[in-house]
Amino acid sequence: MKVLLQGLGFEKQSKYVRDYFYRTNMRASIYMSMVVIVLEVWMLIRMTKTIFENNLQSNFKHYFEKYYANYLVLLASGIIMLVYAIRYLRGKKIDKGVGLVIKWVFTFVCIYFGVKISLNDYSKGEQILTFLTMELFSLCLLTWKPYAAFLISASSYMYFFYKIDDMVAVNTGQLGTTDATRINFFIMWISTMMVCIANYNNTRSQALKDQNLEEVNTYLSKISVEDELTGIHNMVYFRTEAEKLLNYVTTDRESIIFLFFDIENFKSYNEKYGFHEGNDLLKRIAHMIDAAFNNSLVSRYSDDHFVVLTRVDGVQNVIGELSGEVKKQQREVHLELKCGAYKPIGNESDVSLACDRARFACNSIKKHYDRTLRFYDKSLEDKFHLKQYIVNNIDTAIQNDYIKVYYQPIVSTKTGCICGLEALARWQDPKYGLLSPGIFIEILEEYRQIYKLDKYIIEAVCKDYRDSVDNHKPFAPVSLNFSRLDFELCDIVGYLCETVEKYNVPKEFIDVEITESALTVQQDFLPDAIKKLRDFGYKVWLDDFGSGYSSLNVLKDYHFDVLKIDMKFLSGFKSNEKTRPILENIVDLTKQLKMISLTEGVETEEQYEFLGNIGCERVQGYLFSKPVPLEQLRERIASGELSVCKEIKSA
Repeated sequence: MKVLLQGLGFEKQSKYVRDYFYRTNMRASIYMSMVVIVLEVWMLIRMTKTIFENNLQSNFKHYFEKYYANYLVLLASGIIMLVYAIRYLRGKKIDKGVGLVIKWVFTFVCIYFGVKISLNDYSKGEQILTFLTMELFSLCLLTWKPYAAFLISASSYMYFFYKIDDMVAVNTGQLGTTDATRINFFIMWISTMMVCIANYNNTRSQALKDQNLEEVNTYLSKISVEDELTGIHNMVYFRTEAEKLLNYVTTDRESIIFLFFDIENFKSYNEKYGFHEGNDLLKRIAHMIDAAFNNSLVSRYSDDHFVVLTRVDGVQNVIGELSGEVKKQQREVHLELKCGAYKPIGNESDVSLACDRARFACNSIKKHYDRTLRFYDKSLEDKFHLKQYIVNNIDTAIQNDYIKVYYQPIVSTKTGCICGLEALARWQDPKYGLLSPGIFIEILEEYRQIYKLDKYIIEAVCKDYRDSVDNHKPFAPVSLNFSRLDFELCDIVGYLCETVEKYNVPKEFIDVEITESALTVQQDFLPDAIKKLRDFGYKVWLDDFGSGYSSLNVLKDYHFDVLKIDMKFLSGFKSNEKTRPILENIVDLTKQLKMISLTEGVETEEQYEFLGNIGCERVQGYLFSKPVPLEQLRERIASGELSVCKEIKSA
């Protein structure tokens, strides 16, 4: 029923479809009115010629009323229709209501003209072709809703039929129409209606197709420049427009600046209140930034990051006000808006590089709650170049063995001997010298390259084990640090198993450390990965216990073999009276959970003695050795400075 009603025109049409029908009718009316104008001009000329040739000037009044008047009215309506349609299609601002009135009047005049002329023709025994032509012109060349076409055609056909039904047929001399004429007349009306319905539905179908295509194109155009979540511009638009702006001759490059915004603690907000609330917060802050930097380029960079290209004047005041507004958005989670700023130098026009530098400046003040804004300067420039160097040269460093494995001993509190080693990466670079892991590991994680380093360390450790065994040199079980990203970016567990098998390393000689912070991030693959490691026979350690905020939850949800207590607990060993009871309780907890306790950061004999007394089974720190190359560690063992536990030697 719904389809039937739609086919007959009983539906609410969208503006696009209504406009489509209107444009279609305007185009059709041009052809129709031009034909009408040409025909009527020809008819006027023909009629005038006939009058003069036959000296009928004395009957001009009769001819004017019967013919000229009809020709002139139809000609005038055709000209008006033509002028309006051309002006509309050329984009002139014209009231559509006026156009609809003109179309109706033009249609009425055409049909009335057809009736008048055909009645004259019928009375003389001629064909009624003018009526039929005008019906087809008006109802089929123009597009009408079927119910409107029905009303127009039914009324005009019935009026014409009753007129000729009251007339005497010239060919028969009888009053009224014959049965054949009635049947033919009905068939003509039905045929006209069928054409009207088909025409309407074809036009409607094409209109809907074009509307769908228009909507798709509009959507694609929109998402090509607009961020889908926040509704502000995206980075495609930002890069394009920023590049244009930088290259304009009229741009005052001294007055522009790139800003990079980061919402600090947004992840915590997301975890506490859910992604829906997090998305609402992002939208609010995005529009706050957009409004604050009106007439500037504002875009969402990614996640909870935004970039702005604006004038430098007054920018610090705007950022200060924005920071205050963002703080008002916080609930139980403390929110901070951090901003990094970069001012292009000279003729620089690399938008991506400018955003990276502003971002670098922003990252440099994260966790600094007394700072909201940081400008990119020379000190950051040096760090930035080092960062780019690390990202660009990690593959080269691995290929050329610039990455070295250093080992830090793990000592048993019972025997004072080495019971294990922790493998740590050091980068001995030909340009920068020895790079601290505190520098390059964070950068490799940021750029998702850390798995390359960790895979390299796995193989290097397995090689060292094989070399030690083959040459009858001391070696101890080694713990390897795995990043959360290792499990995400590659099959690190599979790679570990392959490498261990390749070098024939006993699994009890390889342990895996996973930091507590990695487990506080909701990742479905981590529990499975940890279970696989333990199922394959590897011991799994919880590293940096106590450095985060969810330590007890981690212990509840996961099973570990070793609990590695963060060195921060020993930082206030002498001055903070709470340190000792806290450590004692943590060690007791590990025993209850059937784990081995290991405390890192041990630097004094007092700390070592205390940990032994409370039952901590293993310790690690500078008191015994800093991380050193394997050869140096062997030398210290050979000299008697360090010793390896007997059970390891026998193994």
